[in-house]
Amino acid sequence: MDALYFEDFQVGRRFTTIGVTLTEAEIIHFALVYDPQPFHTDVEAALRSPFGGLIASGFQTMALVFRLFAQTGVLAAASIGGSGMDEIRWYAPVRPGDTLRAEVEVIEQRPSSSRDDRGYVRFRYSGFNQHGERVLSFIGNQLLLRRGAVADA
Repeated sequence: MDALYFEDFQVGRRFTTIGVTLTEAEIIHFALVYDPQPFHTDVEAALRSPFGGLIASGFQTMALVFRLFAQTGVLAAASIGGSGMDEIRWYAPVRPGDTLRAEVEVIEQRPSSSRDDRGYVRFRYSGFNQHGERVLSFIGNQLLLRRGAVADA
């Protein structure tokens, strides 16, 4: 994909990613490091949980959806970081063997009021499983360079 800059992210523009399939081992490893709750780390305990089996951490799901978008390359040329996330929602559990994909929509674009070389773009991320069910959504606030700008060292 061509390099994209602040000006290229008009409100309403959408991006769709490829999918990634989560394994039981990936779910457990992530949870042991970042979200050590029994329904994420212990297959037997997860069976007795309200989820009836092992599920991925919502934080893992969110990170994977962001990674899928980042891997498209659309942020590679101009991203200079984010300023936060809003409205994080988890709608359905993600289980071993589920394949996630992301749909990302530009919902706001505004130039920086203090720096002419950059602007802010708000993206609505939605993650879907292989059945087309939305499993999460969040808004990411991204700082992007304008075309021709160079990031400060």
